[in-house]
Amino acid sequence: MSLAIDGCVVEPIIGLEVHLQLATRTKMFCGCALEFAAPPNSRVCPVCLGLPGALPVVNSHAVELAVRTGLAMHCRIARVTRWDRKSYYYPDLPKNYQISQYDQPICGPGHFELPFGGHIRKIRIRRAHLEEDAGKNIHPGDGITAVDLNRAGAPLLEIVTEPDLRSADEAKEFAEQLRRLAAYLGVSEANMMKGQMRFEPNINLRIRKAEAVFVTPIVEVKNLNSFRSLHGAIEYEVQRQFDEWRETGRTTAVGNKSNRGWDDVGMRTLPQREKEEADQYRYFPDPDLPVVKLDPAWVEHLAEELPEMPIPRTERFTCEYKLPVRDAPALVDDRATADLLDHAAEAGADKATLGKHFLGCWSKLANERGVTVAGLGLPPTAFGELAELAHRGVVSATAAAQIAGEIVRCWEAERRTAKPEALAETMGLVQNRDEGQILEWVEQALAANSKAIADSRENPKKAAAICGFLAGQVMKLSAGRADPKRTRELIAQRLESV
Repeated sequence: MSLAIDGCVVEPIIGLEVHLQLATRTKMFCGCALEFAAPPNSRVCPVCLGLPGALPVVNSHAVELAVRTGLAMHCRIARVTRWDRKSYYYPDLPKNYQISQYDQPICGPGHFELPFGGHIRKIRIRRAHLEEDAGKNIHPGDGITAVDLNRAGAPLLEIVTEPDLRSADEAKEFAEQLRRLAAYLGVSEANMMKGQMRFEPNINLRIRKAEAVFVTPIVEVKNLNSFRSLHGAIEYEVQRQFDEWRETGRTTAVGNKSNRGWDDVGMRTLPQREKEEADQYRYFPDPDLPVVKLDPAWVEHLAEELPEMPIPRTERFTCEYKLPVRDAPALVDDRATADLLDHAAEAGADKATLGKHFLGCWSKLANERGVTVAGLGLPPTAFGELAELAHRGVVSATAAAQIAGEIVRCWEAERRTAKPEALAETMGLVQNRDEGQILEWVEQALAANSKAIADSRENPKKAAAICGFLAGQVMKLSAGRADPKRTRELIAQRLESV
């Protein structure tokens, strides 16, 4: 997306590096447990402390989770991948090098299909590689810096995009959809409050003025841990880089990349240091770790196990279950609930009614108990049978909600033989289709609401609203048992005759 600023056409060029902590029980190269908020330096061992003679061992579960993520992003999975030492010194990196992957990453080129601005944008993935995390510097005050190494050695998947993003809004949407995918696959909690997903955007500008084109130096903003920070940092950098170019005329050249930090209070980026080039890290193959050879049959098996992805599943749910576009993600994002909805539909239940129930009465009951709809523990048949009763007009929408609540209570009391139809009979919620009885309720409602009848006669434009109001009165009189369709028909006939 191009911007017009002071007679110039400005096109942001944005690539993302995303660090995703994988959902393993232990660290990348040792057996230390991953536990957020454990006492400082209590989850460490000779391997993650970098003590002499300690040898790393690859966490095979992290390799599997990386492959699953790569497959979901249409990446080429390497047949052979290896480990490299990336040399640099920080207090939170005890070995003075990080075990990472340089020229043979586990996941090669791929792409991520991103719905944005009414179109599907194909954001290219350059690579996704495994590495270990560093520890965490803590600044308690008075010029003191403490180091907690519990996080050192945590398994990270670094996902690197090509510079295909063109705005802060698009970058934020990409990050949100990537987090959604990671949680859906179960490869990461992607909890940004716990530092399990961090962003480092690379930003520069292509500026067209008259016939000339200028490209500003690349800036990498380090360690952003929220969508708000990511969006704010990009927006700030776009304006800052344009202002700097207008003042200095400085353009991109070898060696003038830089790193900046983000001030979340001042909502601005601050200079840190010049950005290192790859040769400054002195990469070389790690002599303590063997190469990893991935069996193509195993990779194919993982590919076959992949679920339907969140974005296409959301589109399908809006079509098949007639869900509002804004509400469909609420069902899709919990994979177990989305699967449950599909299983309930497989029994032949009406999909539109099922969708309404899942967003309505079932979600309400789940929220009251602090669980998801799947967390209610009910079988698919319970949802399907209730939806069919409502779809066939055997029970009203109000009655369906009452029956749903009773089904949950029965299951909580371990009375798991309760069937929706039997409960409808027992609770007296089966809709009454006896026209004589319905007409009697209609006459009672009309008699009690003579003003509504008069309003309908004086202002025919209000007739539909008044008919709906009177239908509601009939439903109250009948305790929800009157057939709503026939009720409205009879009310309309009586109002017309009046």
